[in-house]
Amino acid sequence: MKKVEKAGKAGITGKRNPAQIGPDEFFRPADNLRLAFSKLIDCDQPDRVVIIPSASYGLANVANNIPFKNGKVLLAEEQFPSNVYPWMRLQEAGFEIVNIGPADSKQRGASWNEKLLNSIDEETRVVAIGHIHWSDGTLFHLEKIRERLDEVGGLLVVDGTQSVGAMPFSINNIRPDALICAGYKWLMGPYSIGLAYYGPAFDNGIPIEENWINRKDSDDFANLVNYQPEYRPYALRYEVGEHSNFILVPMMHEAVKQLNKWKPENIQKYICELITEPIEQMKAWGYKIEEEARRASHLFGVRLPEGVEVNALKHSLAKHRVSVSFRGDAIRISPNVYNDEIDVRKLLKAMKEPIFA
Repeated sequence: MKKVEKAGKAGITGKRNPAQIGPDEFFRPADNLRLAFSKLIDCDQPDRVVIIPSASYGLANVANNIPFKNGKVLLAEEQFPSNVYPWMRLQEAGFEIVNIGPADSKQRGASWNEKLLNSIDEETRVVAIGHIHWSDGTLFHLEKIRERLDEVGGLLVVDGTQSVGAMPFSINNIRPDALICAGYKWLMGPYSIGLAYYGPAFDNGIPIEENWINRKDSDDFANLVNYQPEYRPYALRYEVGEHSNFILVPMMHEAVKQLNKWKPENIQKYICELITEPIEQMKAWGYKIEEEARRASHLFGVRLPEGVEVNALKHSLAKHRVSVSFRGDAIRISPNVYNDEIDVRKLLKAMKEPIFA
């Protein structure tokens, strides 16, 4: 957004004269960002929110502090690699990694959720998934998964990169043990910054890096050489070094503040109204798209009708200057608040041409 860009430029300008950056600037902007993100995700404890540089960083802190010695880690099939590689490392420690995919492609969302729930047993230690699947927007029933994990004592770890900001997410309702979000997607922030929530299960963990600012009393610059063995409270031990970033933090804060004004439920409603009729038109042409109740509106997958060549569709999309992503066997369409009916008409024209060529 323009206001996010403006905040970044102001941050760069401020670095011209670093003598003007006082001790308070190392803490207050980050604290304000924590408060704003806590509001966005319905979290009552801002000290459980930390600044991270990437989703993989946030997930590494989780995987390195799992309070179990062995057992099963359940993943959604073909989910984004940043929420896979940290768990693969646990195989060396004796954990079993189990990928769960949809059992019935005709009822993809329903069968996937049912299979996930049925796969949780007494050996399950972690379910690590997104709120939606990154390739086709399949919606996962996190509250039901949480209830089942409560029965077996397992942890719920959510990669919210593809949903938080565009869809409502409530820490109080879903009760994840960790929520990890890269900032450059639906949070509409810059690259190389993200936000994470860590619940009580990780209060006594060891962070993947040891930096000065995460220690108790680190705001007392005069006493930094009196080395402190204790961390700051709750999740603050997991924050990335140099998280005071005087350029990226103000940018991220402006983005999250705007999302709080718009509200994710309103963003989702706007996008749903924008794409409902176009989706029905594409389905009438033979494209396969999940039912609305089982997918997100801001990110959904389209699968080709029989006889339509993917290269022909790519050519048509490029011709009409429509930008989508190809993920596995799905065409990922991701409208946002900056899209309007003119964009949707271009999309439909591009999707139609290969059908009637």
